[in-house]
Amino acid sequence: MSAPAPRPPAAQGPVSVVFVHGMRTSSAIWDRQLAHVRSAGHEAVAVDLPAHGARHAQRFSMDGAFEALDDAVASLASSAPVAVVGLSLGGYTSLAWAARRTPHTDRLAGVVVAGCTSDPKGKPVALYRELARHAVASRQAAGRAGRLAARWGTTALQSARPPFLAQARRGPGAVMTVGGGADLRALAVAPGQSAETYRPGWDVVTDALTHLAGRSSVANLRALEVPVWIVNGARDTMRLEEQRHLAAARDAALVVVQGAGHDVNSDAPDAFNRVLTRALADFTRR
Repeated sequence: MSAPAPRPPAAQGPVSVVFVHGMRTSSAIWDRQLAHVRSAGHEAVAVDLPAHGARHAQRFSMDGAFEALDDAVASLASSAPVAVVGLSLGGYTSLAWAARRTPHTDRLAGVVVAGCTSDPKGKPVALYRELARHAVASRQAAGRAGRLAARWGTTALQSARPPFLAQARRGPGAVMTVGGGADLRALAVAPGQSAETYRPGWDVVTDALTHLAGRSSVANLRALEVPVWIVNGARDTMRLEEQRHLAAARDAALVVVQGAGHDVNSDAPDAFNRVLTRALADFTRR
């Protein structure tokens, strides 16, 4: 067995930051976070994933997403270590990208992820991929997808009844865990909405879930040598596997932001920015 790759040297100054957005959004969701970290002296950039934003003409693929992150890291003027911050699809992508061994990931100082603690290797993502495939084909299926997703998400949440703790940490010290997971309901058409509004997005959803299927966010966490901060909104209705993800990481912190939903950086930007400040300081100290 080969020895693990060495961790990057501790940052002597502010780490650089790369932000990665979620499904059917764009780099624009990070405007407040970009302003926040830049005001603190960090070089920062937000990427558009394939099929989103400036890359809307491209079809989504994980290789294309990795290339977008590679390009973002290469674009940074500073040679400082890099922190990657990803939400939802961007979180899954960031974990998968960080688990690779490349010259770009060798610069990695730490990872912050939000809304991505439901392992895409499991049944929920397979279910939503099938629902999304049918939704592309017909308005009736789209409505059915939304109703099924809403019922399934509510049932799952009631069954899990996770204790909402403010913060937990796993690493060299004490281990604390809570239950949870990501809000895959955000991928479904809301009841009463027309599929026509969402039809372009459903193609993106089916592509993204196809590329996520078979990939394990838990396995990616196990592979990481760098610290990870997991940040979820307390109202993220399918926080079903936080405990499993937290336990998988060698060095991780979990923060649950009260009052926020799946889009935690937009729902509670000030709270998210405070957590981000702490995470970046943690990465810098190492």
